[in-house]
Amino acid sequence: MTITPLDTLEFDGEPFDVLAWSLALEPATSPAPRSSTAPAVPAVRPTTAPASSVTAPVPSTTAQVSAGSPSPDPIAALLHEVRSELVTAHLSAMDVQTALQQRALAGLGGEHIARVSTDLAPASPTWAEQSFAVMVDYTPATGLAVSAAPGHPVVFELPAPATTMNAFKFLARTPITTLRGADLAALGRGEVAAVFGPAYDQEGVNPAIRLTDGAHGTLTEVLEIAGREGPWARGRLRAAGRIEGHDPVTAATELTWQAAQVFAMRAGLQLCLAGARFQAGEPFEVTVSAPMTGPVELTADVVQIDLLPRPWLRINTEIRCAGQVVARVHGLTLEVAEEPGLPIGPEAGGEIPRFLGRRNAFGQRALLGEFHMTHSARGDLGIALGPEFSAYAGRRATRMPNHGLQLCDRVMAVDGRRGQLDAGSSHTEYDSPADSWYYLESANASMPNVVYMETSLQSALLLGYFLGATLTSPGEDFSLRNLDGSATVLREVDLRDKTIQQTSRLIDTTVLVGVVLQTFSYELAVDGEPFYAGESLFGFFNAPALANQNGLDNGEFVPTWLDSQEHRPAVRVIDVAARRAAGTGLPCAVGHLAMLDRIETVDSAGAFGLGYLRATRAVAADDWFFGYHFHLDPVMPGSLGVEAVIQAMQEWTIDSGLAAELLAPEFVLPVGVSLSWRYRGQILATDERMTLEVHIKSVERRRGRIRVIADASVWKPSMRIYELTDVAVELRDADAQPW
Repeated sequence: MTITPLDTLEFDGEPFDVLAWSLALEPATSPAPRSSTAPAVPAVRPTTAPASSVTAPVPSTTAQVSAGSPSPDPIAALLHEVRSELVTAHLSAMDVQTALQQRALAGLGGEHIARVSTDLAPASPTWAEQSFAVMVDYTPATGLAVSAAPGHPVVFELPAPATTMNAFKFLARTPITTLRGADLAALGRGEVAAVFGPAYDQEGVNPAIRLTDGAHGTLTEVLEIAGREGPWARGRLRAAGRIEGHDPVTAATELTWQAAQVFAMRAGLQLCLAGARFQAGEPFEVTVSAPMTGPVELTADVVQIDLLPRPWLRINTEIRCAGQVVARVHGLTLEVAEEPGLPIGPEAGGEIPRFLGRRNAFGQRALLGEFHMTHSARGDLGIALGPEFSAYAGRRATRMPNHGLQLCDRVMAVDGRRGQLDAGSSHTEYDSPADSWYYLESANASMPNVVYMETSLQSALLLGYFLGATLTSPGEDFSLRNLDGSATVLREVDLRDKTIQQTSRLIDTTVLVGVVLQTFSYELAVDGEPFYAGESLFGFFNAPALANQNGLDNGEFVPTWLDSQEHRPAVRVIDVAARRAAGTGLPCAVGHLAMLDRIETVDSAGAFGLGYLRATRAVAADDWFFGYHFHLDPVMPGSLGVEAVIQAMQEWTIDSGLAAELLAPEFVLPVGVSLSWRYRGQILATDERMTLEVHIKSVERRRGRIRVIADASVWKPSMRIYELTDVAVELRDADAQPW
């Protein structure tokens, strides 16, 4: 067993996925327990080799070695000793080849590519045995150290496939999905923006980001780059290449490294940093199963991709020659890292020390980009906001929502100084790709209300946090909660593939014992025209203050209207789950947005005599939103409670036959109706259910349009916690004139 530590990161961020890799000489019989400091090292299975070959043994479970591991039986011990002696002899013979390969590595521009090569002649009788686990130890001081053993694959964890909610969002948009030889040559010169478009321009701050030439294997054409394809739904690249000579391990590694570089550049990973370079990460495995030379085809599947702690991706590749699989590479990891000593985030006071490498689609420099927003959600707050926030590591602290609920990409400007909480403003941006989960899962024709609310509120809260709202009591662990607000849709707009630009203004701050209250106004615009505006009150609460929430009715439990009736009226049930399953008629909220399955309705009833709705939703600790909102402080977003009310109203509108009055109706957010909300409590993972009620108060008609407006409330088991005024839904024909 050989243990080789990885390069450690030199900022106060989270450790990289795996802290140490093990080269196992025997398959493990059972997984070792997870350490509290380092994830377990899991197994990967190479795809099946050709029938004429013998596949090298692969551990079927996690392989780790510790001081307390049980001793093998005598036969197993003897086999282990024999195998170890053979491996030791083989490694001795390979030392010379490894040294020679170090010279070849130096010719690749200094990138730290983890690989080993064997000079296999075409007459070699055991191609299936040419499987090498490559071990890497890289530090800036000592450079690259490589060792390997044949027939024993590196093992690493197979992650779950990406979902629509946690899918990686490319940092820049481009229509380019194929590359010719001239395009690859341009990438080799570092001309990324010339190939993928101006959204990738970094003003020359990343000259080291370029496609590496291969001495033995070279990509000649990229046939496809897809962002959410492949077995892990994280991306796939298909390419043509060419192999020269009789060094298949090196050739396979070079082709895979080039594929990783191209995908990383297309995804925009280099946009996170200035003064960046590509470097290899953990060890990986190369398996050669047949001779190969001349033209080849390569398929690279992205296994993992993320921006924490630095931008990185891991890929598996399969290489075919004349239609036959000739090589596989498993677990090659590419990282994007800054040159040592370069600042990568704000300094003390929130000062930005230099251009950090991110520009928006309009060519303007950003203060902070997606890299920093991701750290603000689930990484190191010191990197996101400045060293004053590093003390929050591992503590419950105010954070942005993460993954698919992280709806602020860039901070373009801040007018204000840290510690001055009486006023300030910010300009932020969010890119809304057309394939985002909320477009796919909403009943609306465009963006659902929950994303309007979350986008606007997140940018506002980020301003207050950046200016130092919680630094008034740095020893406290604060939770952020939205308390009040109102917002109005100003015009109908399709936001697919648009960049939403927001201006947020801090109106005032009140600092109390254990609580900081801040009021903001905000306006969202697209293509230079505002489309949404509002105002909201936020509270930063320490644990005792948060525990003292007593709801909207001074701690008393007030029942729903239906439960308070002396003579219970007849109730009609709308079966939302059945309509969702049928998939017919008007679209229904699905997936993560499917908040309700069943709605009770009383016709011509409620506070206004026009209709009453009540629905409940079971709450479980594994509900998806608790993992996304917030890291270490799980709570259901209030905006999802509002979304549940809107969905109940949409279903009532359909069930009441109002949609039948229109030719081709679809749901839109009503223009000009000011939605107001008050939150005085929260839905936690320990709550068993959420209950809502809706009082329909108007049904209005215009040519090609029907608008329904209501008031509503939301309960947790012990109290009423949300009060909503003028919640509105609207059906319209596609060609209807504006309201």
